[in-house]
Amino acid sequence: MALAEAINRALRPLPAWPLYLVGLLPAVWFFWLGLTGGLGPEPIKALEHRLGELALQLLLAGLAVTPLRRHFGVSLIRYRRAIGLLAFCYVTLHLAVWLFLDIGIWSQIWADILKRPYITIGMAGFALLVPLAATSNNWSVRRLGPAWRRLHRLTYAAVLLGALHYVMLVKGWQIAPLLYLAAALGLLALRLPRRQRRPALS
Repeated sequence: MALAEAINRALRPLPAWPLYLVGLLPAVWFFWLGLTGGLGPEPIKALEHRLGELALQLLLAGLAVTPLRRHFGVSLIRYRRAIGLLAFCYVTLHLAVWLFLDIGIWSQIWADILKRPYITIGMAGFALLVPLAATSNNWSVRRLGPAWRRLHRLTYAAVLLGALHYVMLVKGWQIAPLLYLAAALGLLALRLPRRQRRPALS
C-alpha cells in the first residue's frame, strides 16, 4: 500500500481540468494525419477506427477507477468525470465520422442501423451514454440524489456494448477486440460486491 499512498500523494495537487485538454490532443492529431495522408489509403475508415478504439479505451479507464481504489488503494475518483466525458466525446466523433464522412447518404443511415447488427449495438451503446454525459455535472448530482448513481450504472452496459460492437465490426477473429471484451468483463467482475464470510461454527 506504500506505492498506492505515494501515487495518491503525487496526484493530490493535480486538478482534473488539464485532462480535458490533453485528452483531446489525439483527436486533433488523428484529423491532422487524415488530412495529410498519414492514415493510409482509406483515411476515413482509419480515422473512424482510431477514434472508436480510443473511446473504448477511455470507457475502460473510467470503469477501472473503482476497482483500482477498492483493490489497490489508488484513488482516481477526481478524474473519473473527465475520463467519462472524454470517452463520450470520442464516441461522438467516431459516430460523426461514420455519419458525415463514411456514409454521407442520410437515407442509407437508418437502413444500415437496422440491417447491420454491429451498428445497432454501437448505436444502443451511444444512446446509453447520452443521459450519462448530460448528467455529468454537480447540478445533476444534487438534483437527482441517489437516482444519479443508479442512472450512471448504465455505464456498465454501454462499455459491454462498445466492446461487443468492436468484436462484431472486425472481420474474422482478431485478438485485439477480444482483449477489449475480456477487459470489460474483467473490470465488471472486479466491481461485484465482496461476499461476506460467515463466521465459523464453534
